[in-house]
This record gives sequence, structure tokens and C-alpha cells, in this order.
Amino acid sequence: MSNASADKFTELQDVLRTLLGPDGCPWDRAQTPASLCDYVVEEAHELARAVRCGSSADAAEELGDVFFLLTFIALLYERQGAFNTADVFERSRLKMIRRHPHVFSDAVFASVEEQLAAWEAIKKSEQAAAGKPAGLFGGLPASLPSLIKAYRIHSRAAGAGFTWNSDSDVEQQAEAEWLELLDAFASQDKSAQEHELGDLLFTLVELGRRKGIKAGAALDAAAARFLGRFAFMEEQARQQGRDFASLDMEEKNTLWEQAKREEYKATPRDREENNTGRARVECNTDGAEDKRDVDRAGEERDPALRTGERRDALRNGAGRGDDREAAR
Repeated sequence: MSNASADKFTELQDVLRTLLGPDGCPWDRAQTPASLCDYVVEEAHELARAVRCGSSADAAEELGDVFFLLTFIALLYERQGAFNTADVFERSRLKMIRRHPHVFSDAVFASVEEQLAAWEAIKKSEQAAAGKPAGLFGGLPASLPSLIKAYRIHSRAAGAGFTWNSDSDVEQQAEAEWLELLDAFASQDKSAQEHELGDLLFTLVELGRRKGIKAGAALDAAAARFLGRFAFMEEQARQQGRDFASLDMEEKNTLWEQAKREEYKATPRDREENNTGRARVECNTDGAEDKRDVDRAGEERDPALRTGERRDALRNGAGRGDDREAAR
């Protein structure tokens, strides 16, 4: 941290101390570390959105909001006598040194995978020394968003050698899970449908992880594309003096295709600048233009996927997936 940054951090702490002082803000004075948790989660999501949108100005603002809340919480703990901000920084510094022995010591790793395995081993030893659960998933926060949690589970399981042998094995597993979901839909058993949909999503998260794709970010991008295109359709309908809901499906599809064409013509920066006021839903997080034919969720169209022909092909090629646990 530069001297200028350190000075600004001190000034931020001074602002917080004023807010928490006798003549400060009643709302701030009523806060506790626990009461600020939801705000931290909310602002962290705002920060992730700004980063994924590629807006450095928004990222700077959202970083400031997150940093303010973290400083706020640290100061509240300091007032309780639990610890101070310097303690937080020192713990983080020492932790990073411990977990990077190949940088700060003489350890040598033959591959990134070996280094990550060592990282997990170091974490496990830290947890054991602190009296925390030493299991592979003992430190996994229960409150993580589901897609992030699934990604972390797969990553840790893979680090322990409990995963499919190849990407093609996972692809076959995803196809098998899709067939099981279709069977569940045919059975009208809601519990089975939820079970099989969960299995399919869980498997797709692992397939994405192996390809270097985080499912949460990919789904967020798909949702943003949908919202941006839908906003475009509504605007086009308004310009025609019509209510979007009153359009027939053919007219709506025509507007949808127009929205996609407009999206593909624009650069990421153009999309950001041209859609101010759309709650930033237009941001494309994958950084590249995929000009394949896509459906409304941003997925590649495969009409046969919805037919018995495709279903039979999957059954003949993928198996039923009953041995999926043995395949891991």
C-alpha cells in the first residue's frame, strides 16, 4: 500500500469513527458485524457485476463500497476489543506466506495441480491446528450460492482424486442425467424431478469447471443477455405504439432476432454505453461474441434435442448413468 493509499485508508477510518461517535449517524451506531453481513453479500455481488461488465469506473465504486463495509466491520470488532485492522492484515499476510512455500520458501512443485494439492494440505493443517473440522469440505461455507458451492465441491473433490477420468466421461454423465430428468418428467413425480434436475446441474458445473468455465458467471451472462434483449424488444414495441404482451409469438420472435443482431453488431463497450438505464443487464461477461444460433437462454439451438430421435440417440450412446458413482 502506497503512502497515499495508507493516508486515504486512515481518512476512511476517521469518517467511520465520526459516524459511530456520539454525534454520529443513528443508523451506523446501531449496526453490528452481524447486521452488516447482508450488505457485504449484496455489495460483493454488485462488485462482481461491475467487474464482469468490464466497467473500471463501476468497479472502483463498488470496490469502495465493499472496502467501506469491511473497514466498518473491522472497526466494530476493534471497539469490542476483539481485534484491530492491523491484526487482520497481519493474519492475511502470514497465511499467504504459509500457503505459498514455492514463493516464500524453497518448496518446488512440478505442476499447478501439485501446488494446489499442497495448498489444500496446508489449509487442512491450519484447520486442525485451530480445532476446526479437518474434513475436505469442513471449511465450505453453507451459505455459498448454490452454483459457487457446487464448483467448490467439484474442485476440492478433484483435488482429492475423486472425479471422472476424462472430460468425455463427464459429457456422457451429463447426457445420462438429462435422460434421467426426462424420465422423471414423464413420471410426474415432483420429488424425482427436482432430484434429477439437481443432478444434471451439478454435473454441468463440473463439465464447465474442467473447461475453465465457472457456471455462476456463465449463467449470469446468459441472464444478462436475455434481459438486455428483452429490454430491446420492449423498447421496439413502445416505439411502434404497441404493448409487448399483446404481440403474437411470431412478432415477438421477430423482435428477438432483431435484438440478437443488434447485440452482435455492437462491441462490448458499445453495449455498455448504449444501454445506460437498463440496470446494466446488457453486460456480456464472456468477453467474446458467440455468433452461433442461440435460443432465448443463450444456449445453442439443437431442435433434435427436444425430439424422441435425439433422446433415443442419447440412450444408445450414453447409457443410463446408473454407475455414475463408480465412474467418479
